[in-house]
Amino acid sequence: MSELAKKDCVPCKGGVPPLAGNALRQLSNQLDEGWQVINGHHIEKLYSFKNFREALDFTNQVGELAEEQNHHPDLYLAWGKVRVTIWTHKIDGLTESDFVFAARTDALA
Repeated sequence: MSELAKKDCVPCKGGVPPLAGNALRQLSNQLDEGWQVINGHHIEKLYSFKNFREALDFTNQVGELAEEQNHHPDLYLAWGKVRVTIWTHKIDGLTESDFVFAARTDALA
């Protein structure tokens, strides 16, 4: 389990700038393979599974984690795949908690 996955998400109260530059690179380098930083705004990963059931079960696990951490990603479920997209809506960009949630999502897979 990565160091990021051992942390909890911290709710963003706004008023802080989104991560950029070196801070963004350092956190993205701590994630497992497959995560992409999209336009410096959000992170995204596509998970593959053997069938719809496995993809659905994973989606439900991510949903439970989201409720537990009060950090809610966008989830796209299709046969054998789940795409997870994460950003902090309050600041319309990325915070450390987005990377924490991504690492915790990887721990579920």
